[in-house]
Amino acid sequence: KSCHTVTEDGADQQQPLILERVERETPKKWQTVVSQRLKKHCSCTPQKAKSKILGFVPILKWLPRYQLRDWLLGDAMSGMIVGILLVPQSIAYSLLASQDPIYGLYTSFFASIIYALLGTSRHISVGIFGVLCLLVGQVVDRELALAGYLTESSSNSSDVLLADLGNGSVDVGCDRSCYAITVGATVTFTAGVYQVLMGLLQVGFVSVYLSDSLLSGFATGASLTILTSQFKYLLGLKIPRPQGWFTLFKTWYSLLTNLGNTNICDLVTSLVCLAILLPTKELNDRFKSKLKAPIPFELFVVIIATLASHFGHFNTDYGSDVAGDIPTGFLPPQLPLWSLIPNVAVDAFSIAIVGFAITVSLSEMFAKKHGYTVDANQEMYAIGFCNILPSFFRCFTTSAALTKTLVKESTGCQTQISGLVSALILLLVLLVIAPLFYSLQKCVLAVIIVVNLRGALRKFTDIPRMWRANRIDASIWLVTMATSALVNTELGLLVGVLVSAFCVLGRTQQARVLELGRATSREHYEGLSRYRGLQTHPGVAVFRYEAPIYYANQSLFKKSLYKCVGLDPVKEKSRRIKFKKNKQQEEATRVPNNSSHSLRNVVIDCSAVLFLDTAGVNALKEVHKDYAELGVKVVLAQCNTSVLDTLERGGYCPEKNGPNTGENTMVFFTIADAVHYIQSLRTANGDYDTKC
Repeated sequence: KSCHTVTEDGADQQQPLILERVERETPKKWQTVVSQRLKKHCSCTPQKAKSKILGFVPILKWLPRYQLRDWLLGDAMSGMIVGILLVPQSIAYSLLASQDPIYGLYTSFFASIIYALLGTSRHISVGIFGVLCLLVGQVVDRELALAGYLTESSSNSSDVLLADLGNGSVDVGCDRSCYAITVGATVTFTAGVYQVLMGLLQVGFVSVYLSDSLLSGFATGASLTILTSQFKYLLGLKIPRPQGWFTLFKTWYSLLTNLGNTNICDLVTSLVCLAILLPTKELNDRFKSKLKAPIPFELFVVIIATLASHFGHFNTDYGSDVAGDIPTGFLPPQLPLWSLIPNVAVDAFSIAIVGFAITVSLSEMFAKKHGYTVDANQEMYAIGFCNILPSFFRCFTTSAALTKTLVKESTGCQTQISGLVSALILLLVLLVIAPLFYSLQKCVLAVIIVVNLRGALRKFTDIPRMWRANRIDASIWLVTMATSALVNTELGLLVGVLVSAFCVLGRTQQARVLELGRATSREHYEGLSRYRGLQTHPGVAVFRYEAPIYYANQSLFKKSLYKCVGLDPVKEKSRRIKFKKNKQQEEATRVPNNSSHSLRNVVIDCSAVLFLDTAGVNALKEVHKDYAELGVKVVLAQCNTSVLDTLERGGYCPEKNGPNTGENTMVFFTIADAVHYIQSLRTANGDYDTKC
């Protein structure tokens, strides 16, 4: 029986609201549940097999319904433009991942095809993403140093292994470039396996725990690290990437101590390219509504800079570092380095989480904008296989990228056919054009990376607005950003998650009990401290607690309630016992001035209490018992069904036996019913002075 369907014997008052609960089904035995689920998931029918295949390869579902006349032009246009933009960016971001340029082209090519087959978003562009490249590059540089390869300061890509790897898995003739992509591909494979496993376990919901403020702060902090890491290329310095924590400070220290070794040719080229790209990219942004497609200034700069470097002999005459040989075609597939997986497993997990979170958040954002839905678990599969399969072809980690997705959307993209068109552009470069970029200076690639960080770095100008909108979210952003940039990139993600969790927990710790008053025109109750013109009931005080009551805040709930009521029953009982021991009966029964106004019956509005645990139920029991010993009646109102069930299971409502069960009424559906019930009690407020 429910503990609120009771009336008072002989009470002349308004009949309280009584509702009958729907009977809950008897829980099935676990053996039955397991058997039913196995039957559901392991049975196979032609219809179910077809549904599974279409769900796993979504292109088979939407391609037969492709509207050739309406969609092809937009897909072809957006695919060509994104493909053209991907060429310089794929080469540039290879630097960030500590790889040769060809591997960036491979990565973008395979990711575009695989996501077009397996993805559920029509608009996002999957490929190289700066933050993931940074994370991969940090792992690659660490493993290169552990393996004993010379650093960039004293070697080039043709250096061979100088130390024994201790596993016999890599040929001693494997040079620095070979081992770098082996590490990168192994990290990518491991991250992809994590993502597919999360898809199999149906844990796509984990993305909801990475809030927008957390991801934005993480991306901005990583952008500062990326910006700092590119200064050595802008200045033409050959210094190793520092490892461990506080890499930002270590990098700036190395830059300042080696400033005298700046390559003037690289510095001048960097300044010229910045002077061209910064204003032209701003023009693209400003007039994007008027332009049918963004002008590919990056590609123009790459072509002009390559020609200038080639004919000016920048590499041979001025020592400028260039991209070097970029082969055509594809290399045969290669397995990951299995013995390396234990070394990179933790790094790969953080990379997997970041890649998935970015992809799902962008997918859902554009799906909502264009009126369709995406499957978070299928997105997990898609991005997982975008990492697993390309890893055999010497690729590194990918995810959705916001800037290219925005370009794709603004140029008429309708489906992932545009991704296949982009892959064709990249294939043309891989088969024919790639060797022509031999003389392209690395400082030009660094400029492209720096210019594309503008969006993330602009977030700093939004800090005042974020602070005004929500200080907690702004604090999460600042802590995550600062940790990612100043301490360690991966640690920033973990700290952001922990800070977000503690902020949620902290909000339940900061909740306070509010005294409510009744509106004059209707039966509605709000906080006396928040609204004017509210009325209180003589002898009855109504309070609301705006948080769950559970083990972490139950003591705070009681403390706040006692303070708001103006009477701490525990202290009051102790005071009376003390006076009784001193045989001062008259003084013991006199109510002190500071609490005489507080001897009122209490109604606790539970409408904002989302749930209770055992500690919460016990706290309510203690409140009811302690106040009852002082003659103060405590009742609950407006409990949701989850709270009601927990109260009943916890024994809060006494069993109703005999004709006087009305005296045990403790829970009501409305505040008005609770107040009317208390006012109907034969014991008036003044009688408490006698009883006390």
